[in-house]
Amino acid sequence: MSGNHNVLLSIHDLEVEYRRRGWRRPANRVLHGISLQIRAGETLGLVGESGSGKTTLGRSILGLVPVASGRIVYDDRDITRVSRKQRRGLAKEIQVVFQDPYSSLNPALLVSDILSEPLRAAGIGGSEARVRVRELLDRVGLPSDASQRFPNEFSGGQRQRIAIARALATHPEFMVLDEPTSALDVSIQAQIMNLLARLQRERNLTYLFISHNLGVVRHLADRVAVMYLGRVVEIGSTAEVFNNPQHPYTKALLSAVPDPED
Repeated sequence: MSGNHNVLLSIHDLEVEYRRRGWRRPANRVLHGISLQIRAGETLGLVGESGSGKTTLGRSILGLVPVASGRIVYDDRDITRVSRKQRRGLAKEIQVVFQDPYSSLNPALLVSDILSEPLRAAGIGGSEARVRVRELLDRVGLPSDASQRFPNEFSGGQRQRIAIARALATHPEFMVLDEPTSALDVSIQAQIMNLLARLQRERNLTYLFISHNLGVVRHLADRVAVMYLGRVVEIGSTAEVFNNPQHPYTKALLSAVPDPED
């Protein structure tokens, strides 16, 4: 968590819609006028039930879904609609860790190749890349000989560490974490959360942490945005949202969470 209040990413009146098959059928609007800011060095937790639009919001930041209207501004640059070349350049600064480490890593590649891919894209190869791969593995708590193994030789938690290492390869400032612990056992979830928190402190990373697990969000996030039916219905500090929720949907979400004091 950080006290830096400089806005790194801001979203203004964002609308996203999916076109249905058949030109006569109306588009399905999934995000409605989303506006929020994410400060440098903080974790913004994005919560809501399945279908609320939280993953679509993360994908819109990454340029994986087209934006119907509105703006996404990163580090004072409008990145709402950029060319493929510009998007590749942005990949050095904005990275993602997906939910499922089993499907997000290419099973046919050695870990060394998986981690070298973003380095090669950034113009780093040879002995420098090999050194960087060892450093990345060490940073996420894996031995250097992991580089010569395939993803299927690792546990789910270890694979997620590899995915995090890959995301760190280009020294990004901002990371979209899309349910990064939900496919893991509870004990492993805690290890990955602690790893993410440590990396944030060491590198002053900024996180958009997307999750349906309110306990995880409460532990990791500085602020929380609550999504319901494609809209942000509440946003505030983690303490404010959890201790004094204002919107009926937020109250309903929190009421379904077991109280650790009971």
